Amino acid sequence: MIPLPIRPLSHSEFAPFGDVIEPDDAKSFPINAGKCIRYHDLAKVETSGPEARTLVSLLKGEPYDIPLTLKMVERHPLGSQAFIPLTGNPFLVVVAPDEGGEPGEPIAFETAPGQGVNIAQNVWHGILTPLRSTSEFVVIDRGGSGCNLEEHFFEKPYQVEYA
Repeated sequence: MIPLPIRPLSHSEFAPFGDVIEPDDAKSFPINAGKCIRYHDLAKVETSGPEARTLVSLLKGEPYDIPLTLKMVERHPLGSQAFIPLTGNPFLVVVAPDEGGEPGEPIAFETAPGQGVNIAQNVWHGILTPLRSTSEFVVIDRGGSGCNLEEHFFEKPYQVEYA
């Protein structure tokens, strides 16, 4: 197996793959007579293709153990996919650059408590991978006609591990 070290999630390192969703450094302003702060425009929701529409769903995922064998990544050519945690638990985010229609070398990130991600349209990524305990998420992605899922299985798997 090929070792794949986990690194902390940051805006700058994740930028080629999408958005980190968190209030830090976000444009914010008061609303509702000053009783609420709106952290504005944290992610670009993308939908394209026939009958495209934005879906909002809830997921409840069981935790995975590290080290983890990474055999497959997927991508969604017709829309972005955002994962916003409802619990304070971290989760693993694996992404890979596109190299001629196939994934390049994957990168593994661990979120800090409260961080979410928006994986951009057509970006290779791993499946939702909660860590440490069962976690709940709001998921914002694309609905509509057309094939919005491609999977790639690696010839040689990666072992995702703490550095």
